[in-house]
Amino acid sequence: MHPNAEIVAKALLDLGATGAIVELPDSARTAQAAAEQLGCEVGAIANSLVFDADGSPLLVMTSGAHRVDTVKVAALVGAAKVRRASPEFVREATGQPIGGVAPVGHPEPIRTLVDVWLDRYDEVWAAGGHPHTVFPTSYGELLRITGGTPAEVE
Repeated sequence: MHPNAEIVAKALLDLGATGAIVELPDSARTAQAAAEQLGCEVGAIANSLVFDADGSPLLVMTSGAHRVDTVKVAALVGAAKVRRASPEFVREATGQPIGGVAPVGHPEPIRTLVDVWLDRYDEVWAAGGHPHTVFPTSYGELLRITGGTPAEVE
């Protein structure tokens, strides 16, 4: 298992999460690619998107069926500006590459919003720290393990 996935697996275990890391044969850098490999709806993929909110990292766990409305998110978190983070900013904040960012296992906790749309699925899949790894979870568990805030982000 990739070292990043091992860090995420340990974090999941420490947090009492129910799902285990699954290694995929192909990269799942997009929600569509993950859904195709897992045989689920794209909406059941919990994308981990890192944004730069006035210079601080903000993790938005959104349904793979949605695009994040950065103006809406800025208002939700009280930021003047929220924009997509650069690959370098993402790696510095999470220790993980874009396309594989997990909701946990970061060097420091990151403020997190969790898309309420994900609550429509009994099981959702999140990245496991590397583009070839994912893990099953639920909306409620995502809120718990990330300390996230439920939000409409679309």
